[in-house]
Amino acid sequence: MQAQEMAHDLAAGAQTDELPLPTADMSGDDLFKLGMMYSAGSGGCPMDRVSAHMIFNLAAMKGSIEARVYRREMSQEMDREEIAEAQKAARRYIDTGVVRLVA
Repeated sequence: MQAQEMAHDLAAGAQTDELPLPTADMSGDDLFKLGMMYSAGSGGCPMDRVSAHMIFNLAAMKGSIEARVYRREMSQEMDREEIAEAQKAARRYIDTGVVRLVA
């Protein structure tokens, strides 16, 4: 199960510790590093462009300039459906309070 799929499970109240996932206390830089892990398939994360894009999106919303650059680059390698899926998953993380944005 990929990180974006876990957003749906977390919204349903499920607990999981299978993969490194975004958490409420992560900074933009922490999220950027996690996105890099998914984009490269390292650190126990599968290589997954949709999850990486989702996490870069969350990191960018928390102020990571690097994440904005990488998110844009990932978008160029993805089709519309993948990007839409990543954006929906990011929204689920925000809506469930798993990731809190800075004011």
